[in-house]
Amino acid sequence: MTIRLLGTGAADGIPALYSETELSRFAREHGGKDVRTRAAAVIDDTLKIDFGPDTLAQIQRERLDARDWSAVIFTHSDADHLAMSELQYALFPFNEFEYAGFTIYANPTICAMIEEAYPLWPFDLQRTHSFECFRHAEYTITPISAFHKPEEDAHNLIVSDGASTFLYATDTGIWEKPTWSYLDGVRLDGLIIECTDGFAPTTYDGHLDLRECLDVVTQLREMGTLKPGAPVVTTHHSHNGMATHAQLEEALAPYAIEPGYDGMVVTVKPL
Repeated sequence: MTIRLLGTGAADGIPALYSETELSRFAREHGGKDVRTRAAAVIDDTLKIDFGPDTLAQIQRERLDARDWSAVIFTHSDADHLAMSELQYALFPFNEFEYAGFTIYANPTICAMIEEAYPLWPFDLQRTHSFECFRHAEYTITPISAFHKPEEDAHNLIVSDGASTFLYATDTGIWEKPTWSYLDGVRLDGLIIECTDGFAPTTYDGHLDLRECLDVVTQLREMGTLKPGAPVVTTHHSHNGMATHAQLEEALAPYAIEPGYDGMVVTVKPL
C-alpha cells in the first residue's frame, strides 16, 4: 500500500492563521517542509481519509483527481477533519453527477450531521463503530477508539489490503485500555501517528507531544504490535509545538521515526 500524506498540520496549519509564533514565522520565511496544511491522507489514491478545509488545495498541489476516490473515511468531526460543506461539490448542480462516486464511512455523530445538512442528497452513508471491521473493495478497515472528543466515537484506523496492514493514528491522545488490548492482537507493517504538541507539552490529553509519541511507539514495538523495521511517520503537527521539520528529524532519528510532511508518500509492505 501507498499512503500519500496530503496534509500533516494540526487544526490551524503551519504557518497558522493569525499566528505570530516562532514556528509560524519560520515557516513563512523558509517554506518547504515546514509549511503544513490540515492533516489528511489518501491510500492507493482511492481511499480518502478525512475531508478537511484544505482538500481542494491539496489535490491541486498533488495533481490528484477526487473522482478516483471510492471511499471517504472520517476519523472524527473536528472542523480540520470534516469540512462538510465541501461534500456538496460531488453532486448536481455543481456537476452532472446524480450520485456521489464514493461511499462515506463515519461515526454516527458525523453521519447525523451530514443527514441533517443534506437530508435529500443521495450520499451513501455507512456508520462505523470502534473495533467493528468493515470491508471496502479489497480493504479491511478497523476503527479503533481514540482518546479524543469524548462526546463521540473518535477513530484511529487500521487498514489492511490482505497483504500489509498499517495504522493511521491522528488525534489519538494516550489510548485507553480497550484500545491497547485490541492492538495487542494486531501486527502492523507501518504506523502514521500524531505528534501534535511537539516540544511543548500541554495539559490537554487529547493529543500527543513528542515524548508521549515516543512512548506510544516504544510500547507498540515492545508488545510486538509494530513489526521490526516497520516505517513510522508522524503527522498532525501544531505551530504551538515549536518544532521545525529539521528539529523533528534530529529528535526522532534515534528512534527510527520520520517526521511526515505534506506530499510525502509512505510505502507499507508486508514484513
